[in-house]
Amino acid sequence: MTDYVLIPGACHGGWCFDDLAAALRAEGHRVLTPTLTGVAERAHLAHAGVNLDIHIADVVAEMRARHVTDSVLVGHSYGGMVITGVVDHVPRQVDSLVYLDAFVPRDGDSCWTLTNDEQRRWYTDVDATGFGVPPLPFFDERATAHPLASLLQPIRLDTAPPDIRRTFVYAQRWPTESPFAPTYEQLRADPAWTTYSLDGAHNLMRDNHSDLVRILLEAARPSRVDHERLPAGS
Repeated sequence: MTDYVLIPGACHGGWCFDDLAAALRAEGHRVLTPTLTGVAERAHLAHAGVNLDIHIADVVAEMRARHVTDSVLVGHSYGGMVITGVVDHVPRQVDSLVYLDAFVPRDGDSCWTLTNDEQRRWYTDVDATGFGVPPLPFFDERATAHPLASLLQPIRLDTAPPDIRRTFVYAQRWPTESPFAPTYEQLRADPAWTTYSLDGAHNLMRDNHSDLVRILLEAARPSRVDHERLPAGS
């Protein structure tokens, strides 16, 4: 049995992984899908001070409380920032990192510095509170505003242990320029990473469910084939 910890992207709650989590549980694994402070069903906790550090602390506390060990941490989009910070805090509890069309920061990076101008315009179009980034029109109806500070705060990291396995899953079908294209191009040439390129939109959980189940099951195995790519619908 493997512990999977699935972290959602901006504006979304852990429910965005419902189908994926059910498939992994059916394989006998334990799956945690925490919703981050100030977002979705925890939107009542939103305030101007909710930042990346708080979201990292959310997940670290959950993992410690649930005695999570040898886990696969999975981050979608903004969730890549969070899982990178989490493994920096609890490296002994993590065996593998999976970035689902997600940010892969180094020390000092933020979503703001890593993304493109189109996404920055979205970040700064805050709601009436002055600190909430509204969900985009095509997001799930349950999505809520996302704390702006978490998108602006630079991450602070020590050196991650080299034996933690890393996977990046790229979504090919962005309607405009993908902010993750440069990351994918860099990582696909790095032998330390396993990369996949899927024929789906940014919401890979919706468009590439079967592919993701296979990728996540593979991420928990002792050995892998680096730089494998799954065809769409395989």
